[in-house]
Amino acid sequence: MSEEEHVDELPEDLDAAGFVGPYVFPDNNRRRIPGYLYLLTAAGCIALWAAGGDDAVLVNDGFLVVGIVLALVGAFHLLSGFDLVVDEQDALVGASRAVGFPVGHASAQMGWRGLRSRPTWRILLYSAEEPPERRGFVLVDGVDGEIVDQVVEDNPEDWSDLDGKLTS
Repeated sequence: MSEEEHVDELPEDLDAAGFVGPYVFPDNNRRRIPGYLYLLTAAGCIALWAAGGDDAVLVNDGFLVVGIVLALVGAFHLLSGFDLVVDEQDALVGASRAVGFPVGHASAQMGWRGLRSRPTWRILLYSAEEPPERRGFVLVDGVDGEIVDQVVEDNPEDWSDLDGKLTS
């Protein structure tokens, strides 16, 4: 395959095109795997630095610096590898309860918040009328299902040119 023919593509577990059935969002705890690998590599670098001594030719203080940096990165990966307990269906149910109106169309997107990248569902909801009179945006924590924040407002969009129908 030449360079002109190469195209970026999603890994199989993230590519939803052509998928039939319920889609399961990949769990955030996959971050722990590289975290352990970073810590293992950090331990090896620091051990080589310690065993090399002052007269080592191929091992210098750079091994210590790299070992410390890898240990910090590995610790971050372990600390940010939350288990995703709340799926999008549970998040949609929680968001529907929070907005206080019957929900018609809704959309869920995964995002992360904070220094530790805590998984958070971003839910956009429209009321069940046609066209929708209200809309809401709700942030639902992906670890414990807590409502982090919410905004509910009258729908400012103008759909008068659709004669009350959302389909053409």
